[in-house]
Amino acid sequence: MALHALLHMNEMGRVVTSETLASMVMTNPVVVRRTMAGLRDAGIVLSEKGHGGGWSLARRLESVTLGDVYDALGTPTLFGIGHRTESPGCLVEQAVNRALGKALSEAESLLLKQLRSISVAHLAADVRRTLPRSAQKRDKAHV
Repeated sequence: MALHALLHMNEMGRVVTSETLASMVMTNPVVVRRTMAGLRDAGIVLSEKGHGGGWSLARRLESVTLGDVYDALGTPTLFGIGHRTESPGCLVEQAVNRALGKALSEAESLLLKQLRSISVAHLAADVRRTLPRSAQKRDKAHV
């Protein structure tokens, strides 16, 4: 959702309300505000209060990586599989955790390295490259 919102904000080039972003990413404005607050705290977006207020980009997307966005969102869990602690005394759970531990650690490290090497501007360029010409002319606000 955060990447979707950033890409729309970049295309729109103006201050965008939480309500407008929510309709674009199909969620509630409260969810947008919570997500954008993390991006604001990381210096990726700015918030403007009052009439005509909303969200705007604080940095060019070339200087924002997917890793920056991941960090701004509080480093959510990357994988749905992982260490379990429901039954710490269970020998089976311990064996599974030992077996998965190294592989998950290496996979997470590789994924984070990749996220830190891809800019959000790269995503914007990919969208523009794949967008049909008719849609480019008709609707830059929502892809």
